[in-house]
Amino acid sequence: MYAIIESGGKQLKVEEGQTIYVEKLDAEAGSEVVIDKVCLISDAATKIGTPYVDGASVTCKVEKQGKQKKVRSFMYKPKKGSTHHKQGHRQPYTKLTIESIKA
Repeated sequence: MYAIIESGGKQLKVEEGQTIYVEKLDAEAGSEVVIDKVCLISDAATKIGTPYVDGASVTCKVEKQGKQKKVRSFMYKPKKGSTHHKQGHRQPYTKLTIESIKA
């Protein structure tokens, strides 16, 4: 059994016991999160939502909050000596473990 959920503007295919990384959620480490934006559920029969499946939810356990590796960007304008700009960014994430899928 698997489901396609929507979190942080992205769609993810999840199964029970799987670990996923999503955009940062407001939840403490060790707590449970219920995601009700389920686009598709597939078991014996496939249910497709318009846009979401009614009554479907995915229960997840929050493992940890963290930040990804630093991405560095370098911007400059050619032929201009003083317009060099280096910037770094670390995107926050939430690590989830899928506990159950309810159709």
